[in-house]
Amino acid sequence: MPKSTSDKVSTPIVLVNFKTYAEGTGRNALALAKACEKVSLETNVCVGAAPQFTDIAVIASAVSIPVFSQHIDSVQAGSFTGHVLPESVKEAGAVGTMINHSERRLKLSDIDATIARARENKLVSVVCSNNASVSAAVAALKPDMLAVEPPELIGTGIPVSKAKPEVVSGTVDLVRRVNRDIVILCGAGITRGEDVAAALRLGTKGVLVASGIVKAKNPYAVLLEFAEAMRNQG
Repeated sequence: MPKSTSDKVSTPIVLVNFKTYAEGTGRNALALAKACEKVSLETNVCVGAAPQFTDIAVIASAVSIPVFSQHIDSVQAGSFTGHVLPESVKEAGAVGTMINHSERRLKLSDIDATIARARENKLVSVVCSNNASVSAAVAALKPDMLAVEPPELIGTGIPVSKAKPEVVSGTVDLVRRVNRDIVILCGAGITRGEDVAAALRLGTKGVLVASGIVKAKNPYAVLLEFAEAMRNQG
């Protein structure tokens, strides 16, 4: 990871996107973050939490794991009602941010500007993309991490590492030609430890997950399975 990023973030990593699920909101978000922390401490695998904006401060003050914002805008301080100022999530305790999630798409020029604002605030940038060619274009913008997620598989329980392994392997190969320093993650449909292991075998350094953890009956147990799969691959 570049020196400008948080020393809390290491690889392999499980980054949990809480989205706006009821199971990842308010008190439930705090409980989920504590489950993430428990697994991280027990396995020594980095587990990051990406809660809603209103939960960042409470969670960041309660756990030792890295906390990410789900989005930031490239605006400066001023008259931008309803936008998310990078400085605000940094002040709340976030060490990084997701950018361009499939549910919060941006133009390439906006991605570039947002990465720059994240870098100004020493926030770890995790840019989402949906295929190899878009990933290569994003890699040229030099974010810290890139998460490849075919939108059609998100929330289906069908892992991209199995349904479309060529998307992952092709992305890794193409991105490495453009930017050898970027950390590549795999997302969409990751629900089991074997999915995590498959993603790592394809050349990634971790996974971006959401419903597979947040909506699980026992998030701790699933996270533990993920982390142990990562340790076994190591």
